[in-house]
Amino acid sequence: MLIREAAVAGTFYKAQARGCRIEVEELFGAAVRMLASLPPLPPRVVGGIVPHAGYLFSGAVAALTLEAIARSRDDAGPATFVLLGAMHRPTGHDGLVFDRGQWETPLGPVAVNERLAGRLLDSTNALKADLDAHEQEHSIEVQLPLIRHRFPAAEIVPILVPPAPEAPRIGLAIGRALKTYDADAVVIGSTDLTHYGPRYGFTPAGMGQRGLDWAKGTNDAGIIDAVRRLAADEVVAEAESHCSACGGGAVAATLASAKALGATAGVILRHTTSHEVAAHLFHDPPSDAVGYLSAILA
Repeated sequence: MLIREAAVAGTFYKAQARGCRIEVEELFGAAVRMLASLPPLPPRVVGGIVPHAGYLFSGAVAALTLEAIARSRDDAGPATFVLLGAMHRPTGHDGLVFDRGQWETPLGPVAVNERLAGRLLDSTNALKADLDAHEQEHSIEVQLPLIRHRFPAAEIVPILVPPAPEAPRIGLAIGRALKTYDADAVVIGSTDLTHYGPRYGFTPAGMGQRGLDWAKGTNDAGIIDAVRRLAADEVVAEAESHCSACGGGAVAATLASAKALGATAGVILRHTTSHEVAAHLFHDPPSDAVGYLSAILA
């Protein structure tokens, strides 16, 4: 059995089973509280957007998307999550599929849906199998302890999507194939939003609260608006021109997939930043910020 070993356990989330379980339970507890303050969820959620930073900062935002998916399906999850990850080290213009085996998590393994992965690969030349590309990429891995806890029987199809103009075509092919095979699957795209501050070498609106407010309120806005409208063709260019998302390809592909599966709109559940989270946790929060988005597509 091929096993993709956890690469960021112990840094992005706790590496030991007990600590990870407690951490994840707390994140879903926070997600449940956030959902209680939101309007009723739409039925038939077919996709979602999650961040991929460390659990301390973005874990509750990611858990919110997953909890909303569960609630929209009468607390039952899909059989498979098709996970479209950011490609932080872009290679080519294809979607890269981890098509067999299982992924290790502290809470137990998560199996790849090999049959569905094969069908997706057979359906389009925009996808190719590439196990090595996933070895150190964290954008999909950090979702897995959350999925393993909330949907213990679910399988996955992990796909890295480049921030390239071809991303919507990749997503459209995935969505059409899932529809053709009537797959019980939800498509999840992973991105963080604007990385702002001296740590990231990006301070066009200056330092301090004014700059942080601009990053969240202005620079993130284009991506968020595209998610609401399922405007897949706009996302990659928007992310590139405004430095507003590290997973523009993953988001574009997710929106295209969701639209092919019948979604008509994106619903924003939460938009926050690492600075806002840190301000509640630390006396002296850092001067940098990364944006985090939770959204569902229905």
